[in-house]
Amino acid sequence: MNCIIIEDQPPAQRILKKYIEDMGSLQLKATFTDALQAMEYLKTEPVDLIFLDIHLPKMSGIDLLRSIPQLPPVILTTAFPDYALESYEFDVVDYLLKPFSFQRFVKAVSKVPTGSHHELKQEATVPPPAMRQELFIKSGYEHIRILVDDIIYIKSDADYSEIYLPHKKYLSAEPLRNWLEKLESHQFARVHKSYIINTAKIVKVMGNQLYMINEAILPIGRAYKDDFSGRFLN
Repeated sequence: MNCIIIEDQPPAQRILKKYIEDMGSLQLKATFTDALQAMEYLKTEPVDLIFLDIHLPKMSGIDLLRSIPQLPPVILTTAFPDYALESYEFDVVDYLLKPFSFQRFVKAVSKVPTGSHHELKQEATVPPPAMRQELFIKSGYEHIRILVDDIIYIKSDADYSEIYLPHKKYLSAEPLRNWLEKLESHQFARVHKSYIINTAKIVKVMGNQLYMINEAILPIGRAYKDDFSGRFLN
């Protein structure tokens, strides 16, 4: 994959260049210190992946994402976790919080769709419909359809479960253990005896607490911390 770096700090540039070289499957085509330079380059040069810092002179990384909706796949890099929530607005591949390890870098790159960005654009003459898994939950006497991606977290309430969505909460007759069998393990994780969370809805992790996009603060149980950290934080 051909990639570029948009990063104004030389130490961060050096780390990214080293990781790209060690990766083997990436070819660094150019490095830019501001987004405006990169925009001119992208007008004429095909790129498969962009490593984009958020804090940049003249134009921020977030502003670049807003300005060019059809950017190639983007991996955001930043030293500030505060922008994680805002980045969900854009279809970025991953959000790397500096300093990040080579293993975490590899994990982010592995999420990039295979095939060049140029080839994918040529093939996608008609945009495919969004494929979002749906589930019916039994709540009282009703069966309610929900989008799995909308689930923020599920809380155990004895033999029942409380399913939290962005603007609603449903009470389900199913216990928490049943939800683990229905939900994708790469996106959902049990972090406490009372909670299953959607990892895509985490704003930040601080100590043994998870800060979710609906402003809920959830605990990470001691028995679940190592598994959660190993799967999602490394």
